[in-house]
Amino acid sequence: MSGATTMERPRQQVDRVENKPAKVEAFVRLFNEVPVSDLIANLETKVEMFEVAGRIFPLTLNDESEAHNCYICCPTSAYIDYAMDETRNFAAHPLLRRALNALIGACAPLVRASGLDRQAQVNNWLYSTNPVPLLDRPTAASLRSALTARFPDCAIVIRSLNDIADPATIAALKAEGFRMLAARQIYIFADRSAAPAMTRDMKRDRARLRATPFERVGNGDFTEADYARAQQLYTMLYLDKYTPLNPHYTARYIAEMHRRGIISLAGLRRPGGELVAVTGLFENGGTLTQPIVGYDTGLPVADGLYRMMMAMAQDHATSRGLFFNMSAGAAGFKRRRGAVAAIEYNAVYAGHLPRRRRMAIRAMEAVLALVGIPLLRRFEL
Repeated sequence: MSGATTMERPRQQVDRVENKPAKVEAFVRLFNEVPVSDLIANLETKVEMFEVAGRIFPLTLNDESEAHNCYICCPTSAYIDYAMDETRNFAAHPLLRRALNALIGACAPLVRASGLDRQAQVNNWLYSTNPVPLLDRPTAASLRSALTARFPDCAIVIRSLNDIADPATIAALKAEGFRMLAARQIYIFADRSAAPAMTRDMKRDRARLRATPFERVGNGDFTEADYARAQQLYTMLYLDKYTPLNPHYTARYIAEMHRRGIISLAGLRRPGGELVAVTGLFENGGTLTQPIVGYDTGLPVADGLYRMMMAMAQDHATSRGLFFNMSAGAAGFKRRRGAVAAIEYNAVYAGHLPRRRRMAIRAMEAVLALVGIPLLRRFEL
């Protein structure tokens, strides 16, 4: 047993710093074999494979003609449309809500002037959270040089960076001229020990899992009917309860991503019946994310379906020694389960672009640092 562990350790360390080529190839092949809109209904993009410095990444390409595109490929949607939608959280404070809407509206011309929607996005797995493998400075320099030469009119973008999981990568990108545009406040369970400290809520969640009348569904147990039901559950939570601006993942997307080994699935079902909760898990760069989460929102909150999905993902991360990026929102819920807040950034290189676009991106960086980050921290957005 100890010999096997020793043999596996070098490969595990490589997995922490590099994308797995087979997973990248499977992902790119999927999005070239199947129309993008059949997989993510509110998205237009082109997906390619990008190799540099012996490393391999998925790459998405977009231009400004793709109006109202999903924010995972469209900064205008992220910084204007999604930000406006988030002010719904302040319905009980109409004056504050109006002030925030006015601020976002005032910044909209700056975002449009940046031309960030015309972009080549590196390591874009088309999730709201894309864990980034470690990038050292030579790799960052090679990446920048190759992409600016190939796409002289595109901003070069890398999303989902944070100071907890990615400090070395952020430092390398900054040293090579990338600017860090704050995006949102996320929550990371950063205790990667084999036996992390358990908060009271974490203990309650696991007790709920042990006592639930619903049956646990493992990664190998999903059927065609389960894929369709998984889409329904995701839609109930992320599109109906939260916002239709989130990615519209389809049943075909969930099925293909699962069958090709890009994500793993877990869930709960009625005994012998349909799913009532589902989660899709993605591991990359030493981090676990949950691109798919859904549950039957018509069932009583006391059933604890969301809590159990979070517990299953948290246990998955712990068993593999991964950071668990719990994404944004539900701040109190996540803090009570041991997560800590971090600002997430979009890294943007624009040194090759016209002066007007460069200046707009620099101004965005300053406004987001001086105004955006304090607001994100104050209101836990």
